[in-house]
Amino acid sequence: MQVGVIQYSIKMAGAFDRVFVNSFGLPFFSGFAFFFIILAIAVWRGLQYSARKNWPYLRLALWCFSFMLIGYSTYLTTMIRSSADPSVDMYNVDNPNSLVGYLSREQYGDFPLLYGQKFTAQPVDYKEDGDKYQKGKDENGKDRYIKTGKDGHYVFLPEDKMVFPRMWDMANEQGHADYYAFFSNIQKIQTKDGREEYERAPNFSDNFKYFIGYQNYFMYIRYFMWNFSGRQNDIQGLFNGGVRDGNWITGIDFIDNMLYGDQSALPDSLKHNKAHNKLYMLPFLLGMVGLFFHFLKRNDDAIVNFLMFFFTGFAIVIYLNQAGYQPRERDYAYVGSFYAFAVWIGLGVMALQAWLSKAVKNATASAGVAFAACMLAVPVLMAQQEWDDHDRSKKVIAGDLARNYLESCEQNAILFTFGDNDTYPLWYAQEVEGVRPDIRVINTSLLGIDWYINQLRYKVNGSDAIDVIFNASQIEGRKRDYVSFAPNGSITEMDLYTMLKDWVGSEDPSRKTNRGGGDEFNTFPTRTVTVPVDVNVVRANKTVNATDSVVPQIKFEITKGGLYKNDLAILAVIAANQWKRPIYFTSNYGELGFGNYLRKDGLSYRLVPIAGDFVNTNKMYDVVMNKFRYGNANLPGVYFDEENRRHLNTIRRANTELAFDLAIKGRKEDAKKVLQKADAMLLQENFPYGMVSRGNEHNRLSLMFLQACYMADASELADKVLKSVEKDLKQQKIYYETMSAKHAEAMGYEIDTNNRLLQQLEQLKQQYNMLNKVVAPEAKQGDSLR
Repeated sequence: MQVGVIQYSIKMAGAFDRVFVNSFGLPFFSGFAFFFIILAIAVWRGLQYSARKNWPYLRLALWCFSFMLIGYSTYLTTMIRSSADPSVDMYNVDNPNSLVGYLSREQYGDFPLLYGQKFTAQPVDYKEDGDKYQKGKDENGKDRYIKTGKDGHYVFLPEDKMVFPRMWDMANEQGHADYYAFFSNIQKIQTKDGREEYERAPNFSDNFKYFIGYQNYFMYIRYFMWNFSGRQNDIQGLFNGGVRDGNWITGIDFIDNMLYGDQSALPDSLKHNKAHNKLYMLPFLLGMVGLFFHFLKRNDDAIVNFLMFFFTGFAIVIYLNQAGYQPRERDYAYVGSFYAFAVWIGLGVMALQAWLSKAVKNATASAGVAFAACMLAVPVLMAQQEWDDHDRSKKVIAGDLARNYLESCEQNAILFTFGDNDTYPLWYAQEVEGVRPDIRVINTSLLGIDWYINQLRYKVNGSDAIDVIFNASQIEGRKRDYVSFAPNGSITEMDLYTMLKDWVGSEDPSRKTNRGGGDEFNTFPTRTVTVPVDVNVVRANKTVNATDSVVPQIKFEITKGGLYKNDLAILAVIAANQWKRPIYFTSNYGELGFGNYLRKDGLSYRLVPIAGDFVNTNKMYDVVMNKFRYGNANLPGVYFDEENRRHLNTIRRANTELAFDLAIKGRKEDAKKVLQKADAMLLQENFPYGMVSRGNEHNRLSLMFLQACYMADASELADKVLKSVEKDLKQQKIYYETMSAKHAEAMGYEIDTNNRLLQQLEQLKQQYNMLNKVVAPEAKQGDSLR
């Protein structure tokens, strides 16, 4: 339905529109409208014909088809909205042809379902199989659909394919291929030429075990049991065998201990995690009773509900075909099946009432007993256990974090963000709350797509247009999706603007290379690039402070073997800007080589022509003390889940780094104020210093905070932090020591990390002699934690 009915109906409508516009000279959407008018007439005639012939199944199919299209017609609003050129215009869906890509989630790539490659396979060819179009105008200024490239797919050898491929993703940027190998115990080996490859390809047995063990159990049944049996905590589970994070539980000790080890030994931060919900399997058992009762009493109805349960649960598992190491828990994908199971919970009440009525002759009494028992066993219990981790009434961390990023930037800045969680709150703050609309927020995850780069060329809200060096035709479709490093012996370094415009942007065949099949792509000749600095400009626009020592040019090394389109766009913005506008990043982005020139102004890092100066002390002090918000973490009873805690740690870390910098520069009173503000705004009951987290990242950052307290002579606060972190680390150690050998092996990284942090804590205690002795001013920031 998703492909055959929805996508192909839009594809045909798009083809009609291209003919009407390009061949007949009619306006955009004329062919689109004509197609659906003809389709509506055909359906209407089909309904008349089926009624005349008394073919009920054809009539039912046509009505289902019609209502499906009516439901999906809401997507037409995306084209109406996009045609208005709003400031946030995802995928630029302003015509039927781009709507096809939007509905098919084209930007997320393609993946096999019934037959396709194994994750160890390497493509042998790239086959083009369709044209891509976008709205535009011809040389006479008339509306036309312009061909921008071709769709295509990689070709694999038959022996590298399998039926029902579940272990398919050869990409390893997020560890997908390595996870498949880990799951199936496939080792990596080194080849004679020094490359790493997997010792063997997965067989069908590996494939099926992954389908059952990971995709069905870990990525669906686990979520199902969260809702109807109980949940261990809100720390994201990443792999099978991890007994500490994100598992389902029953609340019945002997069952949970059998599954995950001694749960009474858990650290307090896990025992008191608000997502630690014990439902004692009662909703699950009542639902199972209802399921059997439903099939027993009304088989036809039960089949309908079962189909809803199956197609919004297990069928979604098959369709998504998820790789390992997902960036977040995916329970929201299966909520339809949870609704279907809830129907059976309701029917379970009827079943109990029916059975009780046989034992208790009074029908009213039996109904009352069944209702009261079920109310206490399911909705009341679920509310009591789960209300606190579903209450978002005081949670404003997303908006506050966005404000902190934006308020860290100077006027008319350009702010590069990384991923959805970084970007959407900033767009919300700008578009809905009107916070700093002068700043252009650029999502680097979208910069690999031509339509998004082209949107940078226009003024948005209070933000001026941005020069991206390349014109629209140079980046359309798959052009310059990847640019390879091809060293030129005569060029040791090159001006970045010149390299991008005259070399990467060149159509000279001598500046391209062949990638097989006669297909050429662009290159860059040197890794060492420079960006000139006009000292007068950067001092006049306050890119630098009056006392800063400015370099005449920034020089950096591009360490990557090739540049993707999003890399080119970032470099193009930097090169073309010529220090006229402030450029910021939401993280200390060092991937392209210029990390040494990023300086922290608050939460955001500004590109400056100063090497190795990592904190803009006075500016950051003003932002932290006067502009930072803390997501209501100072109010009692606010729940912060794992992702929220990560963002709160981003804020706490900014306070810590500023305090380090102030203490090293002899401003210990100011450092103490910064630390005390963080402590006051991040209430311990909401966000303790000692707390279990993946990789013990939370406690590691708390140790940095502790060291900053020592350096700032904040002895009382240091004692508070020390007690909290030491308690949690020691409780973790005790917990890990109760584990079986099998469980301990699966948790090996966490155990090692915990032991290292305990050693570092002891080193800190010895270094400061528990008396808050201050290190010498020349001590390096964070030395004892490296």
